[in-house]
Amino acid sequence: RVAITAGEENGNTWKNILWRFATMYIMISVIPSFFRGKTATTGTDADGKALPGQASNMWPTGTQFDLYVYGSSSEDFQISNSTLIHYLDSLQMGEWTDGPAKNGEHVFATNIPATKDLQNNGSLYVHILAVRNGGQINPLHPQYNKRNVIHIQKLWTRFKKLKVETTTNLLTGETKHKQDSNSEEGEIISYWHPNITISMLDDQRVWPAGQAITPPFDKWIHIDHETMEYEPVLYVNDYWELSSDLMLVNDTLDTLPLTITYVPISPFYFQIYEAQKMQKQWNTMLGVGETSDEENDIVKRTMLETNPYILGVTIVVSLVHTVFEFLAFKNDIQFWKSRKSLEGLSVRSILFNMFTQLIVVLYVLDNDTNTMVAISVCIGLVIEFWKITKVMDVKLDMSDPVLGLIPRLTIKDKSSYAESPTKQYDRLAFKYLSWVLTPLLVGYAIYSLVYEEHKGWYSWTLSMCYGYLLMFGFIMMTPQLFINYKMKSVAHLPWRMLTYKALNTFIDDLFAFVIKMPTLYRIGCFRDDIIFFIYLYQRWVYREDPNRMNEFGTCAAHPDGVPLDAELDAEGKITLPAVKPEEEAPVKKEIEKKNE
Repeated sequence: RVAITAGEENGNTWKNILWRFATMYIMISVIPSFFRGKTATTGTDADGKALPGQASNMWPTGTQFDLYVYGSSSEDFQISNSTLIHYLDSLQMGEWTDGPAKNGEHVFATNIPATKDLQNNGSLYVHILAVRNGGQINPLHPQYNKRNVIHIQKLWTRFKKLKVETTTNLLTGETKHKQDSNSEEGEIISYWHPNITISMLDDQRVWPAGQAITPPFDKWIHIDHETMEYEPVLYVNDYWELSSDLMLVNDTLDTLPLTITYVPISPFYFQIYEAQKMQKQWNTMLGVGETSDEENDIVKRTMLETNPYILGVTIVVSLVHTVFEFLAFKNDIQFWKSRKSLEGLSVRSILFNMFTQLIVVLYVLDNDTNTMVAISVCIGLVIEFWKITKVMDVKLDMSDPVLGLIPRLTIKDKSSYAESPTKQYDRLAFKYLSWVLTPLLVGYAIYSLVYEEHKGWYSWTLSMCYGYLLMFGFIMMTPQLFINYKMKSVAHLPWRMLTYKALNTFIDDLFAFVIKMPTLYRIGCFRDDIIFFIYLYQRWVYREDPNRMNEFGTCAAHPDGVPLDAELDAEGKITLPAVKPEEEAPVKKEIEKKNE
C-alpha cells in the first residue's frame, strides 16, 4: 500500500510544482497588469523624502523596534487578558545580518499551557506587536502613540472537520484507527501547529496616493493621507507549515510546543507567498478543486529537501516529460486510427488495458479524489473503449434486438486477426501468463483481506484489483514480447509511441530518486525499463523483412505503397499476384531493384 501511494505521489508532485510556479508568475506579473493601479516607485527628493502625491514607509530603514508576541482567547487585544509568550528587543528595519547565524533570523522555543478551554475546542489568538523603541503597547497608556505600534493578530488554533475512518478488517471487524467513542463524522476538532514565522517586510518604496495599489500589496498597504505615510507590513508566513505537523488538541496534552521564528522578508518572496493565497481564491472562483493537504505537504517537502540545482533540472525535465506524454498520446491515437491490419498485435492486451482502466475509474470514484483526476481517468477509459472498435468489429444488430426493443451488440474478431497466427500466439501467451498471474492474484487477495482494512466488500474488490494491477500490471506487456518472438518481427509495433513512453519511464526513474519514497518502489520503477530493453533487443535481433508491411501500409520493397492486387500471407509478408511468362522477367527485375 505504501508503494502504491508513493507511485501516485511520484506522478503528481512535479506537475503540482510546475503548476505552482506558473500560477506564481500569473499572480505576480500578469494579473496586476490588468489593474489600473500603478506600481510603487522610488522617487524621493534631495532630503530622501517622498515627492508630493506619494506616500513613504512610516518606519525608514534602520528604525529600531521591539517585537512582542502575546497569546489570548480574545480576538481583540488587551494586555489584561493576554499572556506574553515572547519578547525580542533591538531589531532594526532592513537588517539582514543580525541574529546568532548572522542571517537576520531569531528562533525561540517555548511551551504553551493547554488550558481546559483549549482542550475543549477553545480558540487561541496570537497577537504580534512591533513597537518602535520607546513606544507604549498599551492603548490605555497616556503616552501611547499609534504611529509607534504595528499590530496584527492570527487565530493559531486550526479547526477542521473530523474525518472518522470507517474502514475495518472484513474478517475480524476490528480497526487500527482509534477514534473517540463520542466523536462523530463532521465534528469540528481543534488542532495546534508548533511553528510560527513572523516577518517584517523590507520595502522602502513609495506608493502613489489616491490610486489603486496593485495586488498583493493592496491588502497590506494603508496610506495615511494626512501624513502621506503607510504602516510597515508585519507578516505571518504560514506557507511552509506542514499539515502533517498539526497536533490534535485534547485533554491528553498538558502543554503545546511553539517555536517562534523572526526573519525579515523581501518584496519578491512576499509576493510569492501571497500569490499562493490568491491561487486558492481563484480556484474557488473558477470551481477548480483544491489539492489535498497531503499533496501540498509533498510539494513543500520536495522543495525543502531537494537540492536547488537538482530541483531546477528536474523541473525542466518535467516540462520535457509533459511534451513526451502528449506526443505519446498523439502517436497512439494516430497509430490505431490508421491501422488496417492487426497482424502481430496483441488484441487481448488491448482488452485487458480497457479492463484495467475501468478498475482505475471505479477505484477513483470510490475514493475521495480530485475532480480533475477523475475527469482525466474517465477520458482515458473512453479512449480505451475507442481502441476496442479499432481492433474488433463492434456492431449493433437491429435484426435480433434484446427484448424486442434494444439493439443487440455484437463483437467479433477482425479478419486480419482471426485468420492469422497472431490470434493463436496471443491465446498461447495469455495461457502461459495466467499460470503466473493467477497465483499472484490469489495471494494478493488473501493478503489484502487479512492484513488491510476496507469500507466494504465492494471497496475491497476495487482496492485489491487496483493494488494488484499497480504491482503486477507490467507483466501484461509480455504477451506482445511473446508474439514478437513467435513471428520473429517487430515491424508491426508503434515504435514512435513506445519511444516516447520509454523516455517518460526514464524520467519517472529520475523522479523516483528525487522524491522521498520506499526503496522497494524505487526498485520497482525499473520494471518497465526492463520490458523496453527487451523490445530493443528484439528490434536488433529480428531484422526487418523488406517485404513485410509496417503500420503505415508500406514496406521497404514498396515505399510508395503496396499494390492493390498484392496479397498478405500469414506472417505479414507481401506476395504479388501471378504474372504471365512474358511479364515475369520485368517484374522480377523491378522487385530486385527495389529490394536493393
